[in-house]
This record gives sequence, C-alpha cells and structure tokens, in this order.
Amino acid sequence: MKRRLMNLLTPVLAISGTAALAMSDADDACIEHLRQVGGPDGQSGTIESSEFSEAGTLVMLRDAGGTLWRCIAFKDGSIGEMSVVEAMDDGGGAMAGAGSTGSQRVKFDAGSTGAELVGQLAPGASRQYLLGAKNEQFLYVRVAPQNGSLDYVIRNPDGSELLGLMSADNEYRGQLWQSGDHVVEVINRSNSSVDYNVIFGIE
Repeated sequence: MKRRLMNLLTPVLAISGTAALAMSDADDACIEHLRQVGGPDGQSGTIESSEFSEAGTLVMLRDAGGTLWRCIAFKDGSIGEMSVVEAMDDGGGAMAGAGSTGSQRVKFDAGSTGAELVGQLAPGASRQYLLGAKNEQFLYVRVAPQNGSLDYVIRNPDGSELLGLMSADNEYRGQLWQSGDHVVEVINRSNSSVDYNVIFGIE
C-alpha cells in the first residue's frame, strides 16, 4: 500500500511487518508537530529515515526548504523532541526551512533577574531566544503580542521539549532540570506580521 505523507515523496526507509504500523503512528505524530512549528516550509517535505525502538521512534524529516529536523515520538503519539539538525540558510543568516529570523542570546543587566525584548515576526516566521540557565533554577516566559496572535515552545539544552507548543495567552513559570542554553522559540502561524514584547526571568 502506498503511504501518503503530507504530499511528500515516498519515505526513503522502507519498513515491513508489525513495526511499520508502530512507525507509521510515530511518523504521523512527527509530521503533525513539524506542521505546527516548522513555518510554511514545514507543511511539506520528506521522511529521510525512521528508526523504531521500544523507548521511542527517531524520525528524521527534511522540510520543503531543505532543513533537516530530528523528531522523537512515543507510542502514545506524544513528542519527546523536535529540533533542527541542519538548517538551510537563505543567505542572510536566517533558517529558510524553519521560517526563522535567526536566534538572539538574552542578556540580563547586572543585578537583574529579568529582561524584556521587542520583536516583529512576518507571517510563518519564528525567532529563537537563547537563555543560559542551571538545573533547578526557575524560568519565567511571557510573550505579549501587540496585534494578532503568537505561539511559543521551550526546549532544553539537549533539544528535548520543556514546553510544547503554547499560545501566547499562557505564560510559563517552571523549574528547570538541565543546565545550559535553553531555547524559547516564538512562532507566528498567522497570515499577518505581528509586533510583540517577550519577557524572560530566571531565578
């Protein structure tokens, strides 16, 4: 039976038997998550490989812009990780495949535990903010669109998700369990440009 994947090409890795069913569920979960976080290019692409294990299935996806994504999916359809492995550059330092406007390191003023930044995202674009923090510290994130709507995700230093796709209507406050650079990616999934403020705090 020919498998359909977003309007994707046939997967590179052919699978047979009962494992194919389990892997199909993982593939579908990763595809759906890429659609949510990958911007316009994440709406189509190809499965490069899919490796099944009892712990979780590793799926490598290449979107329409050529960016390679690493996804780990579990049997219940949940996503353990979605990260960019190899980003295609549009020549201006932006990840064309991820619809990204690049990344920015967040720096706090001396003696301060918080920072507020201002940004603008075009339709389908995203921006990553890097925050160095330690295990057991508390992270606070608030994304405040001035017009329109935005979403955001938070990733641990190892690329796993600390917080899955969340509407900007909801702020985040929680304890960290890894040390290193945490990534907060703000995503514009709307059809118009959005101005916004984003507030970070680490204690």
